Amino acid sequence: MENSQYEERRQRVAAALPERKLDCLLVAFSPNLRYLSGFTGSNGALLILAERSILFTDPRYRTQAAQESTCKIRVAKGALVLDLVATLGKLGVKRIGYEPARMTCDAFESIKSRLPLRASLEPVTGWIEELRMVKSTAELALIRRSVETNSRAFEQTVARVKPGMRERDLATELEYRMRRLGAEKPSFETIVASGVRSALPHAQPTAARLTKGDLVVVDMGAFQEGYASDMTRMLSVGAPNAKATRMYRAVLEAQLAAIDAVRPGVTTVSVDRAARRVLAGYGLDHCFIHSTGHGLGLEIHEPPRLGKRDRRRLSPGMAITIEPGAYIEGFGGVRIEDTVVVTESGCEILTPTAKELHVV
Repeated sequence: MENSQYEERRQRVAAALPERKLDCLLVAFSPNLRYLSGFTGSNGALLILAERSILFTDPRYRTQAAQESTCKIRVAKGALVLDLVATLGKLGVKRIGYEPARMTCDAFESIKSRLPLRASLEPVTGWIEELRMVKSTAELALIRRSVETNSRAFEQTVARVKPGMRERDLATELEYRMRRLGAEKPSFETIVASGVRSALPHAQPTAARLTKGDLVVVDMGAFQEGYASDMTRMLSVGAPNAKATRMYRAVLEAQLAAIDAVRPGVTTVSVDRAARRVLAGYGLDHCFIHSTGHGLGLEIHEPPRLGKRDRRRLSPGMAITIEPGAYIEGFGGVRIEDTVVVTESGCEILTPTAKELHVV
């Protein structure tokens, strides 16, 4: 991504400091740090002031920080917090915004105890996450690339799946394929759950073997160039029985109804309701035990959330998942998930993988 985008983001934050009655904003949460500076190292902090921004890091990242960011770079000789507090003292700032949900108590106390008497830490909640919700054209291109890599990894792997394969071997193959195709890593621990375990929405892969008659949930995602993708597809080991077929049809109809509800100005709860109405028609609404979707980008889960009590209005440029499911203990579960982008007139489904039940 071009440095000008990071600079524009920092300028937007700097311009809003006065209305928030802040002299500066301190950002250390890695996704927010990357969003504002381009820096991808594991140890850094960004101080945004009205006229400039300073990126603090340690000697391991001296060269990397200079390559990735146009901020003024300050390389700490010791603990990062000591250089940070010393700089705050020299600048004479009084009201320092910080991200309370993103800072440990230890870090907060360490900074607070060293500040000059007249300086204070002021909590700022969700500011950068709010900016991150609507993606730029460049960000959407990266998400699209990640989605396509993820789908190709699935398609290459599913052709090799056979009865008797272990859940964890299937998960390993999916992650191997996505890395071979350009992903840095999975965007979360790949979920492969077969048989009765498919009723566990976030099951971890085990040594269980895929057995004839099993439904198999495959939920996978990739991080590529920092941006996440997320997709769930279903396998059936042999032809599915009537109950599994009906359940799959119900969830597919619910997912399509939710996608059809996505457009600018619609509340997230409305999208969630669209899925639940369909499942209620099949008598499966009580089997849907999570939200319909979530935002994704530099994190696999980020705002907005599409659940029963979430009333944020969708805006063009939001990248979200649509993933209703139904889970019956002792039988199995079905979930179908796509990554979609809100457009000016509706939405675009980024996930290219076909949604039929894959019989292996």
